[in-house]
Amino acid sequence: MANFAVTNPATGETVKEYPAATNADIEAALASAQSAYQNWSRKTTVAERAKLAQRAAELFEERKDELAAIINREMGKPLDQSVGEAEFSGAITEAFAKNAEEWLADEPLEVEDGLKSFFRFQGLGVILGIMPWNYPYYQVARFAVPNLILGNTVILKHASQCPESALALQQIFLDAGFPEGAYVNVFANHEQLSTMIADDRVQGVSLTGSERAGAIVAEQAGRALKKCVLELGGSDVFLVLDTNDIDHAVEHAVGGRMENTGQACNGSKRIVVMDKYYDEFAEKFVAAIGGQSYEKGDFGPLSSDGATKTLTEQVGRAVDQGAEILVGNNEPEGNVYTPTVIGNVTPDMDVYSEELFGPVAQLYKVSSDEEAIELANSSPYGLGSIIICDDLERAEQIGNQLDVGMVFIGGAGLEGADVPFGGVKKSGYGREMGRVGILEFANKKLFRYAENTGA
Repeated sequence: MANFAVTNPATGETVKEYPAATNADIEAALASAQSAYQNWSRKTTVAERAKLAQRAAELFEERKDELAAIINREMGKPLDQSVGEAEFSGAITEAFAKNAEEWLADEPLEVEDGLKSFFRFQGLGVILGIMPWNYPYYQVARFAVPNLILGNTVILKHASQCPESALALQQIFLDAGFPEGAYVNVFANHEQLSTMIADDRVQGVSLTGSERAGAIVAEQAGRALKKCVLELGGSDVFLVLDTNDIDHAVEHAVGGRMENTGQACNGSKRIVVMDKYYDEFAEKFVAAIGGQSYEKGDFGPLSSDGATKTLTEQVGRAVDQGAEILVGNNEPEGNVYTPTVIGNVTPDMDVYSEELFGPVAQLYKVSSDEEAIELANSSPYGLGSIIICDDLERAEQIGNQLDVGMVFIGGAGLEGADVPFGGVKKSGYGREMGRVGILEFANKKLFRYAENTGA
C-alpha cells in the first residue's frame, strides 16, 4: 500500500513517510464523522460552532511559523509566502466565524398566499474533501471551515505529498475545540475515495484539483446522487487594454504569474496586450520575469519531479511546434525551473489550450477588444481574469463578455478572505468563500406555517 511521504522538492530527500489508511481506518472515519454529525452538529448552534472556528483562526496565526516550515518542506513554497498562506487561512477562518450568523440567518419568503414561510440553512451530514498540494492550508480552510460552522462534518483527504500539513490541520481543529469526528483526516487511496463517495453516510464531495480528477469524482458523485463542488484548472488571461502606467501593468502581470512559483489555478497564465502597448510592455515584462531570483526567494522549486517533467515537456513541445522562448531556457536544475516567457503561440499548438502549472507565461498581441475577448474565451478553462484598463466602464463591458467566474479590474491579487471564488467551463462549478460558499452544502430547509397556527 502506497505511503504518503514528505519529499523536499528542493533537495529530493524523502524526509518522512506516513502509512496509508487501511479499509478499517476508512470505516472508522466514516463512523466517527457520522456520529459527530448526529450527536454534535445537530445539537449545537451556528454561534457555538463559529466560536470554535474563531479559536481555530487564532491557532493559524499562533502557529504560522511552524505551519510555514511544514509546507516549505512538502511542496517548496518560499517561507515568506508560506507564512502568508497560514495567515490568510486564519483570516478566512475568522471571516466565516464573524459572518456566519448573518450569512446563515433564516431567509423569509414573500409568498402569494401570505403564509409564514422561510428558509433555514442547516448541514447535510458528512462532506468529503479532496484537496491539492499547491495551497495546503488555504484550500482546506476555505472548504472545511464553512462546512463545520454550517453543521456538516468533514472527512479530509489531502494530497499524498502533504501528510504533515494534513495532520497539522487536523490538530488545529481538535485544539480549537471541535470534537472527535467533526474533522477527520484520512490518508486514503483512489479506491477508498470511491468507497466513501458511494457510502450513504457521505452527503457531498468537494474537490480542488485537476480536470481529470474532477471528471472522475463528478462521475462517481453523480452515480451516487451526491452534490459536488469542483475547483479545477485555469488558464487565466491578463488583459492590458488601456493604461497610462505600463509599469503598473507589468508589476501586476509578474505578480499574477509568479505567485506560488506559478503554481496557482488562477495565476495569470496568458498575458494579452493591445498592440499599441505591446513593444514597451513586452520589453519590460520579459526583463522583469528574467530578473526573478531563486536565491533571493522570489520563487521556489516546482513541487515535485513529476511537475517539473510535465512543464518541461509542455514548453519543449510548444517550441517544437513553432513557439519562441523570449526569456528562460526550459532546462531546469533539479526542480528549479527558470521563469520563462513564450511568444508566437498560435491556435494550432497544444500549449494554446493547455494549463502551464509553473513559472511560464504566454505573451500575446491583439489589435482590438473583440480579438482580446475571442482569445480569452478560446480556452477550455474559465476561472478568473484580470483587466488593466483606465476606462473602467470599458473594462466592465469587456468583463461582461468573458466566459469566466471572476473578473478583477485594475490589478492582480484582489482575492479576499470573504470574497467568493470559482469558475465555469472546465474550471469546474460551485463556489467557495463568502456567503455563496457556505451555502454550497447547506440543506435549504423550508419552514411553512398553516394559517390556523396564528403565526
